[in-house]
Amino acid sequence: MLAILLLHALAALTAPVLIRFVGNRGLYALALVPASAAVWAVLNPGPVAATYRWVPHLDMDIALRSGPLPWLMLLIVGGVGAVVLAYCASYFPPGDPGLGRFAAVFLGFAGAMTGLVLSDDLLLLYVFWELTTVFSYLLIGHKPDQAAGRRAAMQALVVTTAGGLAMLAGFVILGHGAGTYRWSEIAEGPLPAGSTTAAVLILAGALSKSAIFPFSFWLPAAMAAPTPASAYLHAASMVKAGVFLVGLLGPVLAVTPAWQPIAVIGGAVTLLLGGWAALRQNDLKLLLAYGTVSQLGLLTVAFGAASKAAALAGVALLVAHALFKATLFLVVGIIDKLTGTRDLRELSGLARRMPVLAGVAALAVASMAGLPPLAGFVGKEALFAAFEHDPLVLAVLVAGSVLTVAYGLRFLWGAFGDKSVAAIDAARPSPAFIAPAALLAIAGLAVGVAAPALDRVLTPYVNLWSGTTDHLALWHGFGLPVLLSVVVLLGGTAIFLAQRRGLRWPEQRLPAADGVYRRLMAAIDRAAVEVTGATQRGSLPFSLGVILLVLVVMGATTLLLSGFRPDGVRLWDSPLQLVAGAVVVAAALIAVRAQRRLTAMILVGVCGYGVAVLFVLHGAPDLALTQFLVETVTIVMFVLVLRRLPRRFSERPRASRWIRMSVAVATGLVTSAMAYVAVSGRLAVPVSVDFPGPAVSFGGGHNVVNVALVDIRAWDTMGEISVLVVAATGVASLIYQRSAALQRRRAEQTVPPRQAGWLLAGESRESIILQVVARLLFHAIVLFSVYLLFSGHNAPGGGFAGGLVAGLALTIRYLAGGRRELNAAAPVDAGLVLGTGLLIAVGTGAAALIAGGQVLQSALVDVTLPLIGHVHFATSACFDVGVYLIVVGLVLEILRSLGGELDRQYAASETSYAAEDRREKELV
Repeated sequence: MLAILLLHALAALTAPVLIRFVGNRGLYALALVPASAAVWAVLNPGPVAATYRWVPHLDMDIALRSGPLPWLMLLIVGGVGAVVLAYCASYFPPGDPGLGRFAAVFLGFAGAMTGLVLSDDLLLLYVFWELTTVFSYLLIGHKPDQAAGRRAAMQALVVTTAGGLAMLAGFVILGHGAGTYRWSEIAEGPLPAGSTTAAVLILAGALSKSAIFPFSFWLPAAMAAPTPASAYLHAASMVKAGVFLVGLLGPVLAVTPAWQPIAVIGGAVTLLLGGWAALRQNDLKLLLAYGTVSQLGLLTVAFGAASKAAALAGVALLVAHALFKATLFLVVGIIDKLTGTRDLRELSGLARRMPVLAGVAALAVASMAGLPPLAGFVGKEALFAAFEHDPLVLAVLVAGSVLTVAYGLRFLWGAFGDKSVAAIDAARPSPAFIAPAALLAIAGLAVGVAAPALDRVLTPYVNLWSGTTDHLALWHGFGLPVLLSVVVLLGGTAIFLAQRRGLRWPEQRLPAADGVYRRLMAAIDRAAVEVTGATQRGSLPFSLGVILLVLVVMGATTLLLSGFRPDGVRLWDSPLQLVAGAVVVAAALIAVRAQRRLTAMILVGVCGYGVAVLFVLHGAPDLALTQFLVETVTIVMFVLVLRRLPRRFSERPRASRWIRMSVAVATGLVTSAMAYVAVSGRLAVPVSVDFPGPAVSFGGGHNVVNVALVDIRAWDTMGEISVLVVAATGVASLIYQRSAALQRRRAEQTVPPRQAGWLLAGESRESIILQVVARLLFHAIVLFSVYLLFSGHNAPGGGFAGGLVAGLALTIRYLAGGRRELNAAAPVDAGLVLGTGLLIAVGTGAAALIAGGQVLQSALVDVTLPLIGHVHFATSACFDVGVYLIVVGLVLEILRSLGGELDRQYAASETSYAAEDRREKELV
C-alpha cells in the first residue's frame, strides 16, 4: 500500500517531464499508475493492514488498512482515475503548455485520495483529506487567466477547508478521549466522552466535502475546471470522500443522538434541491453538476440512516453513481470539444452524427434513472426496500428519484435530440476519444449483472451495522420497490414531457447559501480592511506601540492574577555590576532626551556595550564577544541609514512624549517582572547542566556554548542562519528597486575596477591616511576572524563571532574608500557567499545522514600530521564554516545595499539636481 502511494508521488513529479518529451501519449503511461491501485485492490479483496513509523515523538504512524468499503473506494479511485487519464490524451490538444502541470496535479490528487481511503489513523486521514483539497483547488483553477476558475477554486478551498478544520477538531476530541487515533481500535471499544460533539464536527467536514446543503453551492461553481477533472473529482472521487467518511465511521458514531438526524435531513434536502435546480439548467455540465449534488444527498441519506439495508443500498449506489456520472461528464467533454458549445438549446441532431456516443450516454442515463439490469437499478431497488417502513423518508427518496429521471431525460434530449435550430455539423469522435466513456458505461452494466458477487464482497462491511437486510440482486420479485420504480419512471417522464411542451420550471424559494457565503466573505474582507487600516497605518511608532501595549496589558494582568510578589531580589553580586548597570541606565535616559539621531544611536550602542560588560562580569565571554561585535556592526548599519534621514528628530507634542515614556517604562517593568517569574519559577533541573559532559565526549570541544550551537542544538542554528539569508535578501530587494538593471549593476559591483596603483583614494575624495591604515589592518583582521572561527570549539569564538569580525574588516574598507574599495576587498557576489555558506551548513547535516548517522551529527577526527603534530578535529567545524560565510555574506550584502547603493542613489540625485540647476541657468 505504501508503494502505491509512493508510485503516485513519483509519477506526479515526473509527469511534466514525460509530457514534454512524449506529448499526449505519455498520459497512457501515467494512467497505469492509478490503474495499479485498482489492480492491487482486485488482487487483495480481503482485509490488509500495514504500519510504517512516521513521527515517533508524536506517536504518529502511517497506518494503512484496507477493508470492504476502502477496497471498493480504491477500485473507484484507481479505475476511474486511469480511464479519465487515458481520456485526457484525446481531450487536450497536442502541445498544450498546461498539460504537464495538469497531469502532475491529477496524479497528486489520485495519490492523496488513495491515501485517504486507506488511512487507519485519523490524523493521517486528515492529512490526505487536506491534500485532496489543495489538489482540487489547483485542478479547478487550472487556467489561472480565467477569473471564474479562480473564484470557483477559492470558493471550494474555503468551504472544504473550513469543514476540514471542524472535522480535525472532532478527530482530536475522539482520539484524545479514546487514547488512540487508530480507527480500527476506536471502533472496538466504547465511545469516549464528548463523542456527540466529535460526531457533529466530523459530520460538518464530511458534509462540506460532499456538497450537502448548506454547502452545496461550491460544487456547481467548480465546473470551471476542465471536464476530465470534473469527471474525476466531482463525480467519482473527491465528492465521494464525505460520503465515504459517513459510511466508514457511521457503524460506530451513528449511536450518537445527532448523527442520524443531521445526515438524513441534510441529505434529503440536498436530494430535492439539487434535482430541482438541475431541471433549470441549459448548460449540460451544470445540469450534471446539480444532478451530482442531488445524488450525493441520496447517498448521504442511505449511509446516514444507520441500518444494514440502507448501508448496502448506499454502497451499491456509490459504485453506480461513480460509473454513470463519470461517463456523462466524459460525454459532455466530447460534445464540447467537437461542437464548441454545451448549451442544450444550441445542440441538435447529434444522435445522427454520433450514434455510438448517444448510445453510451443513453446507457449511463438509464443507470442513473434506475433501469434494469444496470447498477443504478440494483441500488435504487435496495434503497426503496430499506425504507419501506419509513414513509416520510421513502416519499422524499421517490420525489428525488422522479427529478433524477426528469433531468436525465432532459440531458439526453438536450445533448442528442432534434430541435428547431439547425443541426450542428460536428466531426465524429475518434474511437480513442469515446472508448473511456464507453468502458465506464459498460462497467455500470457489468456491475448490475454481477450484483450477487458484489453483495458477497460487501457482507463484512454491512454486518457492522445494526438491523436486518436483504441481498443485492437484479430481481427480488414483485413488491413495493418495483411499484415505486415504475412510479418514478412515469413521474420523471411526465415532468420531462411537460417541460418539452413549455412548462416553465419554477425557481427555488429557499435561501441561497451561495449568497450567504458571498456576504460572509465580503464582511470578512471589510473587517480585515478596517482592522488593518486601524492598526497598520504605516507608522512604525504606532505599530510598535500597539504591540507593546498588548504585551503590557496581557503581561501585567497575568502577573496580577497569579499573585506576583517579588521575594529575595538581589540587585548585584559585585560593585562592578552596579557600575555597568548605572552606565546602561544613564545612557538610556540620555538617549530618550537626545535631539539628534546620531547621538541617540551612539547612546543606544553604549547600552549594548554595557550589557556586554555585564556578560563579562557574569563569566560569559562568548556572549560578551558576540554582543560587542553585534553592537559595533549595528552602529555601522545605523550610520549608513541615518545619512539619508534628517539630523534631528521631529518635534513631538509634550503629551505624545509622555505617552511614549509611559509605555516604555511599563514595558520595561512588566518584562523584568516576567523574566523574574520565569527564572524563579523553575522547578526542573536546567537541561544545560548536562551539556558540559556531552560537549566533550560527543561534540569534541570544551567551549560548551559553541558546541551547543553547532552540535547539540544545531537545528536551532540552522533555522537562525536561514533567517539571516532571508533577511539579507529582503534588505537587498528593498534597496535595489530597479529590477531591469539590477543584474548588470550587481555584476559591475562584484568586479573591482581596474586600478593602476595600490590605493583608490586618488580618484575620490576619501582620506588617504584612512585608506592606508585600513589596507594595512585588513588582512590581519581577516586572519583574526579565521582564528576565531577554528578556535571557537575550545575557546571563545566560533563561526558567528568570526564572521562578524570579518564583516567589520570589510566595513573598515568601505568606510575608507567607499564602494570601489569594498569591491576591491571582496570581489565576489554577496548572494554567492550566502548561498555557499548555507550549502555547506546543509551539506554537513546531509553528509552525516549519508554516513549512517543522524542529521547534523558530529564525528571526531584525530590525526597526526608531519611538522604539525596531533590534530583533533570535529566535523561540526564545517557547519561553523557555513555560519561564518553566511554572516560575512550578510554584512557584505548590507554594505552594498545600505552603503554602496544608497551612495549611488545619492550621487545620482546630486547629479540630477546639478543638471536641473544648469538647465535653469541656461533658461535664465
